[in-house]
Amino acid sequence: MAVHNIVVIGASYAGLGTAHYLLRHTIPALEKANSPTKYKLTLISATTHFYHKVGAPRYLASPNLIPLSKAFVPITDAFNKYDPDRCELVIGTATDLNETKKTIVVSDTYGSAPPKTIAYDTLVLATGSSSESELWSIPGSHEKTIAALEATQSALPSARTVLIAGGGPAGTETAGEIASLFPNIETTLLSGADRLLTRLRPAIGAAAESQASALGVQVVHNLRVTSTSSTTPPGSHQTTVTLSDATSRTVDIYIDATGIRPNTAFLPTHWLTDKNYVITKDTTSLRGPAHGIYAIGDVAGYSLGGALDIIDAVRPLCSTIFADLAGPNAGGVKPQAYKQMVKEMQIVPVGLKGGVGVVFGWRVPSFLVWLIKSRDYMIWMVPGVVGGDRFVKA
Repeated sequence: MAVHNIVVIGASYAGLGTAHYLLRHTIPALEKANSPTKYKLTLISATTHFYHKVGAPRYLASPNLIPLSKAFVPITDAFNKYDPDRCELVIGTATDLNETKKTIVVSDTYGSAPPKTIAYDTLVLATGSSSESELWSIPGSHEKTIAALEATQSALPSARTVLIAGGGPAGTETAGEIASLFPNIETTLLSGADRLLTRLRPAIGAAAESQASALGVQVVHNLRVTSTSSTTPPGSHQTTVTLSDATSRTVDIYIDATGIRPNTAFLPTHWLTDKNYVITKDTTSLRGPAHGIYAIGDVAGYSLGGALDIIDAVRPLCSTIFADLAGPNAGGVKPQAYKQMVKEMQIVPVGLKGGVGVVFGWRVPSFLVWLIKSRDYMIWMVPGVVGGDRFVKA
């Protein structure tokens, strides 16, 4: 009996949502439409745990406000409930892809097991992005990120100086968290630009700077970190940073929040944009650079980097996959077009009690920022993301 292999690479917000939807809705519909063909989904995850990285600014500042046990959740149980003939979870890092043979080489993330080769007929790329610092993304083993968070938590109570590089949401939020919890620390935020939050209108960045300054954060513009070196005299773990104006300073804690890079090193270069994101032919179908290839989330060329470019794209992506694979057996069902939200949409806490934000292009007051995100960094979402609760219904 013919088996069609659908492989999803990546098990963060985009990959988990897509895998659950395909298993619950798309694959049963395909097996009905294309009987007797069977379909199997293989989910490749570099780590055993999902990481709710949205809350990283709060995790790193305190071990008490949000326990790390709520931020890192095993994904195995969520996929054990599916028929093993229809679903397989592979823990490992995709390191190579052969476009001609339609195979992926997966290396063991946690140990020294030999690499696996996995064949695909349909491929969904949901590999996301990585950061320079282990605080913001899992560099393979989730234990490394936990260790980085715990090291910062332990260092903060005795620190006198903290330097944060990066004026985007992560850097701005981190500065606010540290300044709120440790008002005696000299906290400096380097925006690296002429203002904070450059993806939003200037007034929002100015408001964020005003709130951060009120908490005691020193915000410095048009200055970047060019290099770092650690110094470890007895009783000290300081970092010396060299800045773009050729000066340097030594701080007790340095936090790099300067941006992300797509996880695409294993892919053919002709599948990628000039910035190494996966080419998507349009923003409505999310079809990728070749037949049977699709992309969703941060790694995809269509994405503007917001949560809605993941959440709202899952159903359209899976409906496109169904239409492409069912072909004339689709029964007239057409793909659901993805309608991208192009209006400003971002919520940025600045401290424990509020922040700045824009929802569907409308600026929201600080108390709504607290209500939506600042109070708990949406940690309540985690069980539903891992378990696929948002996609119980088609």
